[in-house]
Amino acid sequence: MNKLETKADTRQSLLAMGQGARKAAAALALASTAVKNEALVRMAEAIRRDQALIARENEADLAAAKSKDLKSSFIDRLTLTPERIAMMAMGLDEIAGLPDPVGDVTDRWTRPNGLKIARVRVPIGVIGIIYESRPNVTADAGALAMKSGNAAILRGGSDGFRTSAAIVAALQEGLAAAGLPKEAIQMVPTQDREAVGFLLSGLEGTLDLIVPRGGKSLVARVQQEARVPVFSHLEGICHVYVHEAARLDMAQAIVLNAKMRRTGVCGAAETILIDKACAATHLKPLISTLSDEGCEIRGCAVTQAADARVKPASETDWGTEYLDAIVSMKVVDGLDAAMAHIAHYGSQHTDAIVTEDTQAARRFLTQVDSAITLHNASTQFADGGEFGFGAEIGIATGRLHARGPVGLEQLTTFKYQISGTGQIRP
Repeated sequence: MNKLETKADTRQSLLAMGQGARKAAAALALASTAVKNEALVRMAEAIRRDQALIARENEADLAAAKSKDLKSSFIDRLTLTPERIAMMAMGLDEIAGLPDPVGDVTDRWTRPNGLKIARVRVPIGVIGIIYESRPNVTADAGALAMKSGNAAILRGGSDGFRTSAAIVAALQEGLAAAGLPKEAIQMVPTQDREAVGFLLSGLEGTLDLIVPRGGKSLVARVQQEARVPVFSHLEGICHVYVHEAARLDMAQAIVLNAKMRRTGVCGAAETILIDKACAATHLKPLISTLSDEGCEIRGCAVTQAADARVKPASETDWGTEYLDAIVSMKVVDGLDAAMAHIAHYGSQHTDAIVTEDTQAARRFLTQVDSAITLHNASTQFADGGEFGFGAEIGIATGRLHARGPVGLEQLTTFKYQISGTGQIRP
């Protein structure tokens, strides 16, 4: 089959998916909370029942990925252990237990002429989700979209294609068991890169929103080419600032967790800023805390002078999302300098301050222009599950509609419902 025929077939297949998703979205918009929750419970049951199949498909994906000599952090994100599969199913049960945002009245008022106006949450419609090889996203994204009354078209990374297909099959089993159309959650059935371009075009008006979740190049392409609205973040260049009033033991625990708990997640800290005023007591212990756990540190001149294990940081290091056991470290001259560094090099994702000074903490939380700011807590709490959202599709760093973890509420929009008693406009 020549390339033109392949492109034509891919386009036709995706258009059919879009049309099916549009019909499914109409059905989901009218589905009761009880029916949607039943579907989620059945999805979780199907994943537990199909655990061995999902694991085998994941092993095949892993074998292919390892043959390409990919980074260990990428392999970690791709890997599904029995515990991670169990957590995936548990996440679906948790989403079933969350309040359904659809139909919520967020405000109501009565005008002087007697018109009663209500602002009501409604689904967005059909959501295209483009992500790299993180199998858990397949379940989270499909479930969140469905619970919020939206149909989802999923396009995962080619390295996790087999795993995602097995997970989507389980999700569709759950939909069917609850009497909902399986087209409510669909997966692009090809690894052809042309498929991304067709999704970004909007599939002839059947797609309402694109949510990219992946590396800088993927998200940049989506933002540049998309013809429909986008929820996205370019990358997670997250900072932990150790203020002069930070307790050393707390700073060590937070820095270690923020960087090394899971280095491949978008909430992992990539830069540690240490206040000049506490460098004499805090710098060397913090370097040792990370180095002793196998983390490579790339630092400023002051950091290098404190420990021979520190490598020199280049200008590009301050704006790099490593997603690996590497961190940049810099000594800064106070709170204002720390915030200026974050404003210049950060990605408006997640940034934390460690301090016992509540006034400094309040300034940091208020003035740092990121989707998530934290005081005395690890940046790895940048996660929808930790926010009580059950799961998330991603972390949005834009300014419109959704910011931070994109969960159920963020996957809805609103409409106005107006009731009158025969009023006409003069």
